[in-house]
Amino acid sequence: MNLLGFYLFAGLVAHKVIWEVLKRRLPPERRRKSGQAPLIARLAKIAKICLMLGFLAQPFLPTIAPIAADPQWLQIIGLVLYTVGLATAIAGRVQLGAQWSDIEAAGLLPGHRLVGEGIYRLIRHPIYAGDLTMLLGFELALNSWLVLLVVLLLPVVARQALGEERLLSERLPGYADYRRRTKGFIPFVI
Repeated sequence: MNLLGFYLFAGLVAHKVIWEVLKRRLPPERRRKSGQAPLIARLAKIAKICLMLGFLAQPFLPTIAPIAADPQWLQIIGLVLYTVGLATAIAGRVQLGAQWSDIEAAGLLPGHRLVGEGIYRLIRHPIYAGDLTMLLGFELALNSWLVLLVVLLLPVVARQALGEERLLSERLPGYADYRRRTKGFIPFVI
């Protein structure tokens, strides 16, 4: 594996390790046992695991559907996007702390409070934005047309984010005002 592949692989591993460590630090009442999850949540978790394993393997494989014969600039752009996305997602997860809930169990839990500082001062969904940017950069850095699959994730993520926002606007004091003064995914833009 080359240095680029190692960097991409290590970033994905770091992302997953940080998520798992922070998840285990949640109070027991904030953690859902996998056997308690509805079938759709368990299927979503299985899909996430399969995707993660595919992404982890990809840097070790030959280029899948190469975009360019000379991918140097594409790889540089991809690395920048990957790094910015990784940093954004990790910052969002760390700053959300105990207010975080797994996508399969998203909802308002007892003691939930609004987080509007740090990166959340600029955007409401840094984890989603960061993860999508990271995956976009990952595929560009690997010079792969699989980057188009990331585009297919956009409506899924947007739907999830909008559903969460409706719930939070209805039940979390101050969220509707927070929503009016911040952007969703890209600071100052959207």
